[in-house]
Amino acid sequence: MEIRKITDRYCVTPQITAEDIAAIHAAGFDTIICNRPDAEVPTEQSVAKMRAAAEAAGLAFHDLPLTHDSMTAERIARQRTICDEADGPVLAYCASGTRCTVVWALGQTAHRPVSEIVSMAQSAGYDLAPLRPRLEEMAAQGGV
Repeated sequence: MEIRKITDRYCVTPQITAEDIAAIHAAGFDTIICNRPDAEVPTEQSVAKMRAAAEAAGLAFHDLPLTHDSMTAERIARQRTICDEADGPVLAYCASGTRCTVVWALGQTAHRPVSEIVSMAQSAGYDLAPLRPRLEEMAAQGGV
């Protein structure tokens, strides 16, 4: 498991396993968001199994599967709400952490300068430079 810090309250990682949950809890996270559709993962990493493992460890678990086509304004706002309402740090996962970073970035356009969003993602190892025009357009419209 490779946890990458975007902010003090939001980190991302590639696909996790049920065996990772104890380490996630020990690292201080209290909420997990799955941004990966079940169709992309083997049965042992299904949302149901990951939710059961997370909840057994006392962690909140949210299923918000994202693809390029399903990254809508409503889903972007939902991800932000989950993060804002979490009691503590949030760990989001997908195949590589990229979708989790993109949805975070899109949800920040009303709250941070685009250059800061891109820089924060870059510091975590995610190049969002190709997304800059969309981020700037969203920021000009007041964000999500």
